[in-house]
Amino acid sequence: PGDYDVIVAVAATSEGVSLREIGRHRWADLRVMWNMSAEGFRQLYDRVPGEKPAFGDVWRLTGGNPSALAKLYEVGWSSPAVVEDVSARGRVTRSFVEKWRSWLERAVEDPDVLWSGDAPEELIDELVERNLIIFHLPNRDSRLWIDAPPPERDPEIGVGRRVAWQTPLHREAVKRALEAQAL
Repeated sequence: PGDYDVIVAVAATSEGVSLREIGRHRWADLRVMWNMSAEGFRQLYDRVPGEKPAFGDVWRLTGGNPSALAKLYEVGWSSPAVVEDVSARGRVTRSFVEKWRSWLERAVEDPDVLWSGDAPEELIDELVERNLIIFHLPNRDSRLWIDAPPPERDPEIGVGRRVAWQTPLHREAVKRALEAQAL
């Protein structure tokens, strides 16, 4: 309780559920950020000490996600270790893959199949809650984005027009779980 003139709150999150909960309020002014632009990410990459894989390889693994870069660095640049970490955090469980196999197989190839209108809303909600995808990417108008918007489509790093994998490593975790359960 008390007098106030202006209140400004800034919430920066990549968690899909947080975005949805904040975004449902009229007072919220949302700007989306899907990882860092290649130029900004290169500046961060260049500051990482020691031997490291080529920039292009790291970009294809992370899609410009600074947290994924940090994890790769921490595990000695082992992408399988980071993929395992994504799975081990309960994001890609056996029952989840069994339940949604056909949709996940298609989404690994093109995340926009989830935007088709045919995809089960329950699956989309689960993917967002598990922080595996970003659903409903806005148009690539730079006024709607923080930093530079991602490419319109880039299948190599898992970006569609309206849906993107959180990082290519998240997509890889789902892909490997699909392959492991197919054996």
